[in-house]
Amino acid sequence: MKKISYLLTTTAVVFAFACGQAEKKAETEETTTEAASTEASMEEEIVEETTEAEGDSLHFGELIDENGALTIDEFATKMNGKDSLKVKISATATDVCQKKGCWMKVQTADGGKMRIRFKDYGFFVPKDISGKQVVFEGVAFQDTTTVEDLKHYAEDAGKSAEEIAAITEPEIQTAFMAHGVMIKQ
Repeated sequence: MKKISYLLTTTAVVFAFACGQAEKKAETEETTTEAASTEASMEEEIVEETTEAEGDSLHFGELIDENGALTIDEFATKMNGKDSLKVKISATATDVCQKKGCWMKVQTADGGKMRIRFKDYGFFVPKDISGKQVVFEGVAFQDTTTVEDLKHYAEDAGKSAEEIAAITEPEIQTAFMAHGVMIKQ
């Protein structure tokens, strides 16, 4: 009788364990499906934010035009001595994140480069726009970029392991958070 009781108890424990594992597997599959669905809807939202206007330009984020856009030289003059500035700028894209298009750079008046990121990570730009004329609107500000972030950006840009390893100091420079970008065709 003890053997039967032991056998039933063991069977019950094994059964309960197996059911628990099946529930965990179902929860994991459900979570994975939800994550994939969320990612797909985020991509759809990003695509919805991209519109073509007038056949001569592409717009990303909020719809903007080039009226009132400053050149890089005009921007440098207006930004001089300020911590931040709401502005619209027209410039040539020099670099773009090669993983997603989640940032771009333009050359500044002093020969440096300014990184433009996109508000709330809410839109991306095409990865092949280097050399194209862009207009972007938002807020320019003085920013310190950490070594970790600089290495991440270098990796995104496709830099070599040696170039990434050579980054050892943070950078203090003007950065930009854009809520809209227009790429001239």
